[in-house]
Amino acid sequence: MITRALKLPTNRSFFLFGPRQTGKTTLINSVFKDRVFKVNLLLSDQYFKYSKDPSLLRKEVMEKTKSINYVFIDEIQRVPELLNEAQHLIDSTSLYFIMSGSSARKLKRGYANLLGGRAVQRFLFPFMWSEVSEKARLMDFLRFGALPPVFFAKNETDKIDLLKAYVDIYLREEIQAEGIVRKIGAFSRFLDMAASQFGEIVNYSTIARECQQAVMTVKTYYEILVDTLIGFRLEPWRKSMKKRLAGHPKFYLFDNGVTNIINQYDHAISDPYLLGRLFEQFIIIETMKSIKTSQKMTNLYYWRTNTGAEVDLLVEQSGKLTGAYEIKWSKTVTTAQITGLKSFQQDHPGVPCYVICNADESYRLGNVLVMNWKKFLLETGKKHPRRSENR
Repeated sequence: MITRALKLPTNRSFFLFGPRQTGKTTLINSVFKDRVFKVNLLLSDQYFKYSKDPSLLRKEVMEKTKSINYVFIDEIQRVPELLNEAQHLIDSTSLYFIMSGSSARKLKRGYANLLGGRAVQRFLFPFMWSEVSEKARLMDFLRFGALPPVFFAKNETDKIDLLKAYVDIYLREEIQAEGIVRKIGAFSRFLDMAASQFGEIVNYSTIARECQQAVMTVKTYYEILVDTLIGFRLEPWRKSMKKRLAGHPKFYLFDNGVTNIINQYDHAISDPYLLGRLFEQFIIIETMKSIKTSQKMTNLYYWRTNTGAEVDLLVEQSGKLTGAYEIKWSKTVTTAQITGLKSFQQDHPGVPCYVICNADESYRLGNVLVMNWKKFLLETGKKHPRRSENR
């Protein structure tokens, strides 16, 4: 079994959110093995039982308070009314509640009781490189991503089959089944368009025109992908918060394998331009995973000027920029390839600048440090140490 970097609280109630098939149930079961009352709302009998009468949870748990310490409700978004019972039990007993789900979107949209500070939130994503580096290859991460079932599949055919099922059944059909979207055809066209433009600056009007949808509908679809943790936005850096909100974000899907399947890319990927885009998404996703896992107050941005000078990634901690990063697939980097960083340094001379690439060893181009991507991921993990959960 792979040891996950995320450390779950053991003496407080919590929600664990994450995309489907990222290992949420497996992780919870590995940590909470004893004195646990489990409810699995994916099972039809339990779903219908508790949706018909949510108070049954309270009645059943009260009979077991002497023999359990935890109540684990899997896929809590299927019966949000159970959260009212959970709040009562948290307030009236010493039990801790563990609640997992694919996102908080359905709970929020239904004005569900999110327990008013009684439970913290944690997030689980596909495998991080640091979790599986001894068993993984970079090209496999770029081609097939890191969803656990796909990672453990025996051959390429099985990996592709699993990814196709994930996209067709979950991303298209199940999102509709959960009542998140009304017209699956319109959402499917949008999903194809969003995937094809991963890592690019989002132009809502252009995508709306291509999808034959209203601009507000397209913005809502993007919100769905973000809220279900299927993708995330990288906002433009501006000194003014108001200007940041007015800018156009970039968008990245949460997994390269899912990106490739939606785009129907040949999985024997060889085009350097495509590899560069996938490598950029890989690095940014890994950075995001590290930050989310560590619960660090860190924000990610990109930087671009009106004249087109651009930097792929900025890292901000406690309101201060701590690093600017260009991401290159190549093994060697020349001064001509870092014009974006040079422009950035003119405006922000005190911010350290880096190029993340396939270089064997680190070296400098003026005051820009060129470094290997593995070293970057290792140092990123150290900069975002995991916070103690048991407090």
